[in-house]
Amino acid sequence: MDLNVSVYLIAAYTGLLTKIMPEFTKRNTKVIALSCNPVDSHVQWQADIMKHAGSAEGAFPYPIVDDTSRELAVELGMVDPEEVSATGAPMTCRAVFIISPDKKVKLSILYPASCGRNFDEVLRALDSLQMTVKHKVATPVNWVKGSECMVVPSVKDADMAALFPLGVRVEAVPSGKGYLRFTPDPST
Repeated sequence: MDLNVSVYLIAAYTGLLTKIMPEFTKRNTKVIALSCNPVDSHVQWQADIMKHAGSAEGAFPYPIVDDTSRELAVELGMVDPEEVSATGAPMTCRAVFIISPDKKVKLSILYPASCGRNFDEVLRALDSLQMTVKHKVATPVNWVKGSECMVVPSVKDADMAALFPLGVRVEAVPSGKGYLRFTPDPST
């Protein structure tokens, strides 16, 4: 089963996103931005974002949803009470939500309004989510596509050869328990 996910991003100055949209397309992922500003400002932002990013002319690559009421931003916990705008209104956090086709949040990253997002991390996490839904593995700390994965604890030793034809490495630990089981990235 393939995990087709949507990545929801609260809109900010996301020029880099316009450049890396092919990476999301390659991963069969839809990108949608949420903004607490009115639609007419989105049109101006789109031109500014494309110019700043040095992106090719053409259609803006993802929709920006108008949330001027801030209803969605508040409901999703995207308001930062520590940061306020020039008018004194709470600023929205820079948020990323990865939503699966069954409309469940699979990942949530909230950055304060003053901190930019890390799209390398968003893509890394997306790769992990898409792989782990398909294979009986988990990704260890600092995992990147192509690196070893951990075999999930529910996999029985007797089933490993069939599930992981590239082999499994068991790391020795002082307890003697063989639960640290690694296999090459099955998605590559």
